Amino acid sequence: MLTNIRLISVQEYHQMAEMGIFHPEERLELIAGQIIRMSAKGTAHESAITRTERLLRQRLGDEVLLRIQSPVQLDDYSEPEPDISVVKLNPLDYEDHHPNASEVFLLIEIADSSLKYDREVKANAYSKSGIIEYWILDVNGRKLYMYRLPSPDGYHSESILAEDVTISPLAFGDCVIAIRELLRKI
Repeated sequence: MLTNIRLISVQEYHQMAEMGIFHPEERLELIAGQIIRMSAKGTAHESAITRTERLLRQRLGDEVLLRIQSPVQLDDYSEPEPDISVVKLNPLDYEDHHPNASEVFLLIEIADSSLKYDREVKANAYSKSGIIEYWILDVNGRKLYMYRLPSPDGYHSESILAEDVTISPLAFGDCVIAIRELLRKI
C-alpha cells in the first residue's frame, strides 16, 4: 500500500477545474481525495435516470429538490456526482454551495457497468459521511440495492430487492415505488 499519497481537497479540485486543468467534457468526481474518472453513460443508464427522476418528481412534487448528476459535498475531500440526489429545498437552489450530507434525503446511483464501484467505493464514502439512505438500481440484474443506517464502518442495513417489490424512501414513507417502475421493459 502506498503511504505517501497527496490527497486533493474539494477546494483544490474546484481551483483545478477553474484553471482549466480538466477538459470540459471529462466526467470526473472527487472521492476520498482522489480524482476518479466516471464510466461512460449507456442508454440503459440514461433511460433509468429519466424514469427514476420522473417517478420521484410525480410522487414527491415540490417537497424536495431533485438534482441529476450534480455534486454533493460529503466532506473536505469528497464531492461525488450521484446520478440522482433527493435533497432538501433551498431558497437559492444551492447557488452558494453544493448540498452536504445533512441536506440529503436519498442518493441514487444507476448501475449498468459500475455496480462493483457503486457498492464498494461509493457506499463506503456515503456511509462515512452520514448519508441516511442510498440506493443502487442495477439495470442489468434487475434489482435494487438499498443501504440504510450509515456509520463510519459502513451501512448497517443492506437489502437486495427484486423488481417485484415495492419500497418507500425513509424520509417519505407515503411515497411507494415499485422497483419494476424504475427498470427498463424487457
